[in-house]
Amino acid sequence: MNLWLDSSEAPWEARWDALASAVAELSELVRSGPGARRVAEQVVESLVAAVAADRAHRTALSELVDRALDLHAVACASDPPPPVELADWLLHVQTGFPEPPEVRLAPYAAALGVEGLDRYRREAVARFSLLPVIGFGQTGRYDRERWAMLRVMEELAEHTGDLDLQVMVMARDLSAGWHYLQLATVLRDAGRPAEALAWVARGVGATGGRGAAQRLVDLAVDECRLVRWSAREAGARVAAVSPPPAPDEVAALVEHLTARGL
Repeated sequence: MNLWLDSSEAPWEARWDALASAVAELSELVRSGPGARRVAEQVVESLVAAVAADRAHRTALSELVDRALDLHAVACASDPPPPVELADWLLHVQTGFPEPPEVRLAPYAAALGVEGLDRYRREAVARFSLLPVIGFGQTGRYDRERWAMLRVMEELAEHTGDLDLQVMVMARDLSAGWHYLQLATVLRDAGRPAEALAWVARGVGATGGRGAAQRLVDLAVDECRLVRWSAREAGARVAAVSPPPAPDEVAALVEHLTARGL
């Protein structure tokens, strides 16, 4: 296979022909049977690096990356690597480059298995947890690492259907009252009222009763009526959530609910 993928000084037409040919040859190699996985990894990494080196042709190159990733997934299905090794490589390709691709986990599900997915999740959550929370009223700094880890976590949450992962992602940006409302709404819709009300309490406290606060209180009132909680019981249940809102936030929520006749 002619892996002429790093000749950034060559004319674009010549480079494109070489890159497209490399992916076409990779497709033939994958179809021929086991043994193409390592080559596929090399092609993917070279193409991902090429995207950052040639921003003018980013769209075309990204399409080749997607195609090469699809072929890599097929190669992994026919010649599975050690699951932990695959998990680490998938994270590397999404976070180790200036213009990382978006990787779908579904095509890799069989090759990852329980062991690989567990490794992927542990490593992703550990790295994501290091990102600072964007507090209320703050302007977040969305650098390359933050964007990359957000994409990783969002795909992981969607692939696993894990609501806790989705909440973790959403809770990393609390810059506006509406973000608290989104969190409360997601948890309410999932049938987790105490946690929903906990985010109402936090949001009302963060906003100082302004902006989205009224909508937050309305959600809490509607939910309490639905589950038949008094203001006092709602406060007790919210205080039992782990981790709980601050005591003054719980007290303020109870006060709002009491004022609305609960």
